[in-house]
Amino acid sequence: MTKAFASQADLEDKAITFAELADGVYAYTTEGDPNTGVIVGEDGIMVIDTQATPAMAEQVIERIRGVTDKPVKYVLLSHYHAVRVLGASAYRAEQIIASRATYDLIVERGQQDFESEVNRFPRLFRSVEQVPGLTWPTITFERAMTVWMGSREVQILHLGRGHTKGDTVAWLPKEKVLFSGDLVEFGATPYTGDAYLRDWPTTLSHVRALGAESLVPGRGDAIAKPEDIEAAIAGTQAFITRLLDCAEDGVAKGKALKEVFDETHARLAPDYGEWVIFEHCMPFDVARAFDEASGIADPRIWTKERDVEMWKALEV
Repeated sequence: MTKAFASQADLEDKAITFAELADGVYAYTTEGDPNTGVIVGEDGIMVIDTQATPAMAEQVIERIRGVTDKPVKYVLLSHYHAVRVLGASAYRAEQIIASRATYDLIVERGQQDFESEVNRFPRLFRSVEQVPGLTWPTITFERAMTVWMGSREVQILHLGRGHTKGDTVAWLPKEKVLFSGDLVEFGATPYTGDAYLRDWPTTLSHVRALGAESLVPGRGDAIAKPEDIEAAIAGTQAFITRLLDCAEDGVAKGKALKEVFDETHARLAPDYGEWVIFEHCMPFDVARAFDEASGIADPRIWTKERDVEMWKALEV
C-alpha cells in the first residue's frame, strides 16, 4: 500500500454540539463525525446510534446527564456499521432495536465490518479494547414499529434500501423531527461501500415525503430550516445519482476499476471535494458503484484484506 487510508491520518478531535431540537429531543453532532440522537420520554430515554466504542459513548452520556437522570430504555440502530453500534454496551439499555435486515447483516458480516472499520478510521474507535463484542438487537421489525415513551410517539421506519439494505429512521410525527441515519448527509460525503445505489434515491423520496421540520443527518449539523433539509436530501440524491452514472458509463465502455475511479473522482471533486471525508469515501464508493454497474446486486463484504487490495489497485 503506497499510502495509508485517507482517514488514518485524521487524528484531530472534533468539537461536540448537543442541541435541543424540540422539548426533550436532542442531536449530538461532532463536525462531520457520526451523529447520535437522544429522545427523552416520560419514563426513559431512546438513544439513536451509539458511537463506536463505550468510551466514545460516554461523551454522549455526559451530555444526557446534563439534562436528565432518566435511564436509557432503548438503543436504536440506524444500520449495522461498527462506527454506529459498538458503543451500545455503555448505555445499559433495556432493549436494542434494529430492522430485521440489519440483524441479518450483523450475522453475515458484522465481525468483518468491525475489523475493517477500525483499520480504516482509528480515531473514531478510541479505547476499542473496551468493546465487548458485536452489538445484537433484542427487538427487530420488518417495515415499521411504534414505540410510545409515555405520551411521546416514536415511529421507527425502514423506508427502503440505500446506505445499506436495513436502513432505519426515527420519526417523531408530533414534533416533526427526523433522525435519518446515513440515508441523508449534510456537508459530508455519503459512504456507499455497502449501498444499493439504484434504490437509494427512491428511498430518499420517502424520507422527503415525511415532511420533517428538523432533521439529524448521519453526519453533519442538525438542520432546522426547510431549505437546508431539502438541500441535504437533494444533495445526497445528486451525489448518489452522479456516482452511479459515472460507473455505468465506464463499465459500458469496458473500462477497468482504476480508470473509472480516476474519471469519477475528477468529475465529482469540483462539486463535492470539500465535503467531509470525500477522499476517505471515494475509493469505497466507486468500488461499490463499479460492482453494481457490473451486475453485482448485493454489496460484497469488506474485510481488512479486501480494503488493502482495493486501495493498492487504485493507488490512491
